[in-house]
Amino acid sequence: MRDSGLTLWFTGLSGAGKTTISKAVALELKKRDCKVEILDGDIIRTYLCKGLGFSKEDRDENIRRIGFVASLLSRNNVIAIVAAISPYRSTREEARQLSENFCEVYVKAPLDLCASRDVKGLYAKAKAGEIQNFTGISDPYEPPINPEIICNTEEESVQESVNKVILYLAKEGYILVPYNEQIIECAI
Repeated sequence: MRDSGLTLWFTGLSGAGKTTISKAVALELKKRDCKVEILDGDIIRTYLCKGLGFSKEDRDENIRRIGFVASLLSRNNVIAIVAAISPYRSTREEARQLSENFCEVYVKAPLDLCASRDVKGLYAKAKAGEIQNFTGISDPYEPPINPEIICNTEEESVQESVNKVILYLAKEGYILVPYNEQIIECAI
């Protein structure tokens, strides 16, 4: 097993399933006695990035701050789980460069599915022009080109996505899988 932490970065559109999957992954990791901290984009914006808006510059700064905090955690043997839209490739790459160990998880779902999952009505407001710079509507989302893991939430259950992440982490030596435990093998 590796003797260091990890930044586990979940990226995808709003409503793709980042928070749901990341929380379930965190529970699985805690069962294995891993030190885990979740940095959820919505919560971080409330406490760490409160004054930032949604311009490209502010979004980039938001991701830089999250990446910095994640790197501090990971270098102290914590698995820092980030669940943030993080729409721009270049800024995600900056976050990757801050951590010795980094794993990008693309939580993939089509825009119409994400909009149908939106309980806050943000997509409808963005389409009506009430919200500016909304990712996927009036602002771009740049999908990862070569993520370590893809969780396609249109086709797989939350548990299948969680299993995929746990299996990857075990194969890469970040966690141990007890001999009496069986993980359903999924294509990564």
